[in-house]
Amino acid sequence: MSDRQVPGERPSIGVLISGRGSNLQALIDAIDEGRLLARIAVVISNRADAGGLERARTAGIDTLVVDHRACATRDAFDRALASELTARHVGLVCLAGFMRLVGAPLLEAFPDRIVNVHPSLLPAFPGVDAQRQALEHGVKVAGATVHLVTAELDGGPIVLQASVPVRDDDTPETLAARILIEEHRIYPEAVRIMLEGGWTVEGRRFVRPRAAYQTPGINR
Repeated sequence: MSDRQVPGERPSIGVLISGRGSNLQALIDAIDEGRLLARIAVVISNRADAGGLERARTAGIDTLVVDHRACATRDAFDRALASELTARHVGLVCLAGFMRLVGAPLLEAFPDRIVNVHPSLLPAFPGVDAQRQALEHGVKVAGATVHLVTAELDGGPIVLQASVPVRDDDTPETLAARILIEEHRIYPEAVRIMLEGGWTVEGRRFVRPRAAYQTPGINR
C-alpha cells in the first residue's frame, strides 16, 4: 500500500489529461466493471477545453484545470500538480494524453509512481507522431507501451506492451485506431499491476514477482 493511501479505502489514482480522454475512459470503465480495484481521486487537465474533463464529470469524478500558461515556470507548473495530487492522497499518477513533459518536481514527488501509455513498441519511436514514424520506417509490427515516467522522454522502464500488425495500406490514422484499441486494453491492466505491488525496478527493467507469472499447477 502506498504511504499516501488512506487505510481502508481503494488505492487512489490521479489522471492527467490534455485532450479527449479516451484512455481516461478506459480506466473509468475498468473500475466500473470491477477489473481495476481503484478510485480516481481527480482528473487534472492543463487545458480547460479538454474533452476528457466532461468524461470525468459524467462519472462523478472531481476535475481541476491547472493551466501551464498561468505558471511562471515549468517547475512551478509541476509543483502545482504535485501539490494538488498529494492533497488528495494520490498514490499513482496516470498520464492519459497529457501533452506536457513531466519535470523534476513532479517526478520527485511521485518516484516510480507515474505511468504513461505511448502508441509504439518502445524504445522504438518515442515522442510525437509515433504511428507516422512506424510507417515511414516500414516496420511490420507496431503497438502500445505502458511505461514508468522518467526524465527521459518515453524512456522509462516498460510495464506492459501489446503489438498490432502493420498493413501495407495503413495510414497513420488507421494504424493509430488499431493501436488505440490495445492502449485501452493494456492501460487498466498495467495500472492494476502497479497497484498490486511487489514489483521492482532494476536498471531499465520493470520486474514483477515470480508469483505474478504462475498459474495453479504450472511453473513458469
